[in-house]
Amino acid sequence: MTPRVRDRRPRSLWHHHPAVISGEELTVGERAADRMRNGMGSWPFVFAALVFLAIWMLYNRSDGFDPYPFILLNLCLSCLAAMQGAILLIAAKRSDHIASQLAQHDFETDSRAADRIDELYDLVSELAAANRDLVEQNNLILGLLSTST
Repeated sequence: MTPRVRDRRPRSLWHHHPAVISGEELTVGERAADRMRNGMGSWPFVFAALVFLAIWMLYNRSDGFDPYPFILLNLCLSCLAAMQGAILLIAAKRSDHIASQLAQHDFETDSRAADRIDELYDLVSELAAANRDLVEQNNLILGLLSTST
């Protein structure tokens, strides 16, 4: 049994898609939403938050800067949660915008393909009719040749 090799390519390549604006075409807000989504939705962010909480708890364990147990920490985490909610909504809005751009591009591509298929069907029908006429003419010529000999 061969070991499974993990593919290191990014899973979503929508930012290279011709229908999706990216790079310098994005507004400052769209670029910020992408960065925040990619930052807060990552394992490094989770580990950094865990390290921050552990340091806070260890430092504040005895006679720390927070005289009441973890009230300031609770306030900080509540503020972070409030901001994350807004950031996640912005990121979801950005993802919806990307999905609608991809869907519009797919629709336009499918419509063009359907038009081209219809054109090809008409052309093939014309060629088939011309082929039938040539076969009839060939049969007529063969019939005339067979009767004259």
